[in-house]
Amino acid sequence: MYRILVVDDEEKIRELIKKYAVFEGHTVTEAADGMEAVRICRSHPNDFDIIIMDVMMPELDGFSAVKEIRKDCATPVLMLSARGEEYDKIHGFELGIDDYVVKPFSPKELMMRVNAIIKRASAAGEENKKEGVRFEGLTIDFTGRIVTVDGEKVELSPKEYDLLFYLVSNKNIALTREKLITNVWGYDFYGDDRTLDTHIKLLRKSLRDYSKFIVTLRGVGYRFETEISI
Repeated sequence: MYRILVVDDEEKIRELIKKYAVFEGHTVTEAADGMEAVRICRSHPNDFDIIIMDVMMPELDGFSAVKEIRKDCATPVLMLSARGEEYDKIHGFELGIDDYVVKPFSPKELMMRVNAIIKRASAAGEENKKEGVRFEGLTIDFTGRIVTVDGEKVELSPKEYDLLFYLVSNKNIALTREKLITNVWGYDFYGDDRTLDTHIKLLRKSLRDYSKFIVTLRGVGYRFETEISI
């Protein structure tokens, strides 16, 4: 059973999601706008397994709400929006959301995405990883989920961390797009290749000069390529 916070200014949308969630045995808390969602999360930072957040809302939009919520908790976020432009998706992923669903949506598919996100989050939390590695000025602490570039800590979204850790754990190995999506997002991921490309783009931006380690393999996928490590 999952504890879900549904944030949407449309009551019908909240009721639809709640109907399917409750049917699957989950509990649902509702918020009608971003401000209410922030207040709930500040008061109960560890009470939810996932947040389903609409983008366009009065008082405080979904993007701003997620930014505030991330200051207090790292609960996975699935974002809903009537707009499917790449800019909106990139902005959401930069804030650390885990998935992005465009309205209108299938409630059944939405719940499958929720299940997939929570399973991945649980697996990542339980996984026992080695201490850390360094490649020139890039250091990666797997256990602490800390990445530094030339001594400066960089903030990555949860999925960027997962993607970087998987690439590094398989350094100098050609990884197909399918393999990356399956192992980072899960075999039941319902997105497309553009989600992977977007995260690679964001990750390279965060790594600055050390983005050189992430090599694009045309027609295949990507590889974290470096022999320089201590």
